[in-house]
Amino acid sequence: MSDTLTLDVIGRRVEVHGEHATVRFSGILPPVAGLWLGVEWDNPKRGKHDGSHEGTVYFKCRHPTGGSFIRPNKVNFGVDFVTAVKNRYVLEEGPEDDGREHIIIIGSKPVETVGFDSVLKQQSQLSKLQEISLRNCAVSCAGEKGRIAEVCPNIRELDLSQNLLSSWDEVIHISSQLKFLEVLNLSENKPEFPLDSLSPAETFSRLKVLVLNQTGITWAEVLQYAPGWPVLEELYLASNGISISERPTDVLQTVKLLDLSSNPAVDETQLLLIAHLPRLEQLILSDNGISSVHFPDAGIGCKTSLFPSLQYLVVNDNRISQWSFINELDKLQSLHTLSCIRNPLTEGSREAQTTRQFIIAKIGQLKTLNKCKILPEERRGAELDYRKAFGNEWKKAGGHQDPDRNRPSEEFLAAHPRFQLLCDKYGAPEDEEFKVQQPFMLKNRLLTLKIKCPSQLEQKVLEKQLPDSMTVQKVKGLLSRLLKVPVSELLLSYESPKMAGREFELEDDLKSLQFYSVENGDCLLVRW
Repeated sequence: MSDTLTLDVIGRRVEVHGEHATVRFSGILPPVAGLWLGVEWDNPKRGKHDGSHEGTVYFKCRHPTGGSFIRPNKVNFGVDFVTAVKNRYVLEEGPEDDGREHIIIIGSKPVETVGFDSVLKQQSQLSKLQEISLRNCAVSCAGEKGRIAEVCPNIRELDLSQNLLSSWDEVIHISSQLKFLEVLNLSENKPEFPLDSLSPAETFSRLKVLVLNQTGITWAEVLQYAPGWPVLEELYLASNGISISERPTDVLQTVKLLDLSSNPAVDETQLLLIAHLPRLEQLILSDNGISSVHFPDAGIGCKTSLFPSLQYLVVNDNRISQWSFINELDKLQSLHTLSCIRNPLTEGSREAQTTRQFIIAKIGQLKTLNKCKILPEERRGAELDYRKAFGNEWKKAGGHQDPDRNRPSEEFLAAHPRFQLLCDKYGAPEDEEFKVQQPFMLKNRLLTLKIKCPSQLEQKVLEKQLPDSMTVQKVKGLLSRLLKVPVSELLLSYESPKMAGREFELEDDLKSLQFYSVENGDCLLVRW
């Protein structure tokens, strides 16, 4: 733009040497001649001041070094949607075109073609495109009315992240021409959300995924615009400084995934305001500073009516340091997947494997923890080890093997709400389990095990004492010598009298018997 700029540019989004900003001022800066633009940078480190010049305040910035004054001819105000699409996707003839050689832009990579066959022609036709990425293409507006619908009407997935859209009205002008639009990414734009600019009902009638990370949208604006997203299933709102101020009653009822990551104002009280969303299956709360959660409608060992459909929860990079947080998660009816890495509770001095076992033992329905599946034998081992680890504490708190005398304190039950369930499942811990073993005395680590060969009926049942630290591989070696069978043909599993009718495979040759929670009196099953 020239130095004679007269258009109203206040509020426009601009790009300058790869950095994005919002125009906050347009005018003269005495005593310097000519027109200047005052911009507030997205990256405050890029600026020099707060919008003041020689004692006069021309505009205000949220950051004391977030502003700069720039000549208009240094600023890129962007291009319309169709121009950006053609710049990225359209076929262009080479400089010495003979009618056969063409260049197609796929993503940002030019590909020279010869022959221009029918498959390539179909790919190049804008009207055929269903997925378009215009990330960081300086898109600022929809352009000529109806032009988008004419050029590329079949778009279903559209990435408009990191562009120069300055108003939700422009988003509506673009989207209203894309009647098949299902996925829309507007991250890192900073559009204004006018109070009187509601979306026509048909604009987002098919939209299922909306990404609004780093857009500055507020929770009130989300609720205001949500009626225009009637079938929305995934909503991403990370890094917006959001504070949940109101319960969504008649909106967001179809949402299955909600990402509220990196919104430090969101706390456990605010979470209760979204706890009645009926279809919410996935909730992402990473980097929010959350330290606690409580479901007031459910007592010890009971299930909450809140978050009724929640299956997948991410609470990475928070301030969770108490086991009470994990205890509360067991109250969720449908939770089966949890990610909670980089929290004080999981990053402390306690061994990572022990922490994992405790979380598994405390959340009975969990199937995946920190992206690792929980196999049946791991759950059994975790629950048995948890039962042993706190058996002495349970006894001191009033626990007893005799059900009629078993009265653990409320304090113990609050700290270990699943302990009684584990006792019912595996039997109450016995006195000998409370004895502290001397780690350097082999006799205290020996397991007396029966050895059966279910497929070889003529083979007698053997009984052996094996150290619990012995690996499956070494057990196979021992059995190979005893049974005269090659190690490579042996398959091991075991059964426990405490879990009648169930069999647990010893799959990993490098793991120990202790890892699989094999105990005195268990029976090794050998097949070949």
